[in-house]
Amino acid sequence: MSEQFIPYARPLAHRLLHAVRGLPLLLLLALAATGCGEKKTDKPAPPRPVRYLVVTNSAANPQTVRTGEIRAHDETTLAFRLDGRMISREVDIGARVHAGQVLASLESETGKNQLASARADVESARAAEQVAALNLKRMQALMPSGAIARTQLDSARADWQSASSKLKSSTAALRNAEQNLSWTQLVAPADGIITRVNASAGQVVSAGQAVFTLATSEARDVVFAVADPRQLASNATFTVALLADPSVKASGSLRDISPQADPQTRTWQVRLALANPPAAMALGASATIALPESASAGFAVPAPALSRLGQQPALFVIDEKNRAQPRAVTLGGYSASSVFIRSGLRPGDRVITAGVSKLRAGEQVIAGELQP
Repeated sequence: MSEQFIPYARPLAHRLLHAVRGLPLLLLLALAATGCGEKKTDKPAPPRPVRYLVVTNSAANPQTVRTGEIRAHDETTLAFRLDGRMISREVDIGARVHAGQVLASLESETGKNQLASARADVESARAAEQVAALNLKRMQALMPSGAIARTQLDSARADWQSASSKLKSSTAALRNAEQNLSWTQLVAPADGIITRVNASAGQVVSAGQAVFTLATSEARDVVFAVADPRQLASNATFTVALLADPSVKASGSLRDISPQADPQTRTWQVRLALANPPAAMALGASATIALPESASAGFAVPAPALSRLGQQPALFVIDEKNRAQPRAVTLGGYSASSVFIRSGLRPGDRVITAGVSKLRAGEQVIAGELQP
């Protein structure tokens, strides 16, 4: 039977041998084809479409009204001269006080003990000085008769001088102890109204730490902030109205401008002195201030367009090659939704108004939606 199977098996084995010999070539071709199919080509990201506006002629600043707070014209900060724990506070904010009135007190047991010790030292020094004075007087009486030596008189005189100096020192220490005890009470230096309270009973305070703020006159100011103090004329007259009741008005004149901008808001604090303010303009009330009309404030752009270039405000402008380029600008004012650019822009500039936080300098963009 095996002899009969041989003619059939030989052709089958021959075909299998040829198939195995061709297998490596087929695998190489398959791998080459797979490698060619996975080859990738790096393509640059497409330019980003951006929303923008075209700068037109500058317009006058419509934001001529600011909001501020009514404050006292003359204010005094009151503080203890000693460290200690405050055991009582006699007044609260808004209280009307009189000169010499006790406003708060510190613990005084230590001061009382020091005063008692100083008084005892004075009494002891006074007694020693009296004894030394009597001894010197006796020595001076005996000296002419020759009953004592000259050195005894000199010694008695030195003892009296030492006792006299000790008495003076003890008396000065007594005055200091009395003064320190008086400093445990904080008194009003003048008539006025308490406008601020910064400490409560039981609190430990330091010497010089503000405890009260006292308004010492009936005159009032209004305080507000501006982005650029140069727009305020020193001789201008401002109209101030009560925010809760705009019919309550007063005129104000420029009193002072803070010498530097607030590091957080980048604005300057302005204080106006009010002329004969009505009683309704109480301390702490909110008021609106109408600024005098100023010259052109610059170009108006949406507030979200504002960015920064280093420490300066900046805008992204689309250049002639459709690239986003940051440009430093100078602010001339602001409103609830816009900023006014005093310098740094020209008519015809294309300013990107949205998504500026994700832009890079020189990034290729597409001018997309034109903002009116």
